Amino acid sequence: MRRSIFCSLAVLAVVGTLPGIAMAGSKVVTHIRTYDIEGESGKALIEAMDKSGPKHGFLTRAIAQTSYTVEWDFDLKAKADVCHLRAASATLDMTYMYPRVTTPMSPALRKRWQRFFAGVRAHEQTHGRIARQGIAAGERAVASLAVANDPHCIKTQREAQRRVDAIYDEYEAKQVVFDQREHREGGRVEALVAKLVKDR
Repeated sequence: MRRSIFCSLAVLAVVGTLPGIAMAGSKVVTHIRTYDIEGESGKALIEAMDKSGPKHGFLTRAIAQTSYTVEWDFDLKAKADVCHLRAASATLDMTYMYPRVTTPMSPALRKRWQRFFAGVRAHEQTHGRIARQGIAAGERAVASLAVANDPHCIKTQREAQRRVDAIYDEYEAKQVVFDQREHREGGRVEALVAKLVKDR
């Protein structure tokens, strides 16, 4: 089996800062996209995903993909030369890309496909859950932040950005570790593929 079929890609967050904008709280916007595949057997469906799936690097493709961006909003206010971060929230814009079978399937193949797809979806949703956990960690990291001698809140904004960037790096590493565990030889993704391609 070619390596590409075992890859499920998480394209991680781009963190941006919009100072001085207060939000009621962090929110998640989710989009579901699909790409079409055809096949009358599990092997044919795997080959179709390997041909048409979302790109993973330059030469390989993935079964499915989770991508997201994050925009942080910081509400900053100075009082007596001390800048306080009064609120921090984020908008997590997340897109899941999944395969969609467009050809008729036998009852046996449909059953295997449904089991396979449920596993793929669970994998991608774990990437989404890690991303949401990163947002919550970022909020905690900047809670009650205050910087003295910062009447224009420049240093406070930089410190808030530094903290959320550090959280981003931490949770990017968690995404990588999760993928490595799932895609290792004999791992969960390999097992899903094996069950899909079996004849019965």
